[in-house]
Amino acid sequence: MAIAVVLCMDARIDAHAAFRIEPGEVHLMRNAGGVVTDDMIRSLAISQHALGTREVMIVHHTDCGLARLQEDAFRDQLAEFAGFRPTWAVQAFKDPTESVKESMRRVASSPFLIHTHELRGFVFDVESGLLEEVSAD
Repeated sequence: MAIAVVLCMDARIDAHAAFRIEPGEVHLMRNAGGVVTDDMIRSLAISQHALGTREVMIVHHTDCGLARLQEDAFRDQLAEFAGFRPTWAVQAFKDPTESVKESMRRVASSPFLIHTHELRGFVFDVESGLLEEVSAD
């Protein structure tokens, strides 16, 4: 297993079918938006250091629910519900391409990851099933 794929938890994305992979071929790491958070860096570090993956793919998608959230308003909503604001960022975004670039920057600059040179980013179109590669610039 050489690849770790970071992607959104959106149930519309069947990663095995979309990317034509078999169970056990890659590490699939999912969260809301597929954004690279501290916990995702933790998972990638384990994937690389302990389990031997050497490449990272970041995959965000069109029509993402996280793109419809307003960061501050959602944090306010959670604060009203829980009585205090969450300590973590929602990391809402409007443009999946820019969000992929930001996640790629986080992977590339992490001191905890060994393999940051084999890093690719993509936006998955949920309607067509096509992947568009995103350059890191």
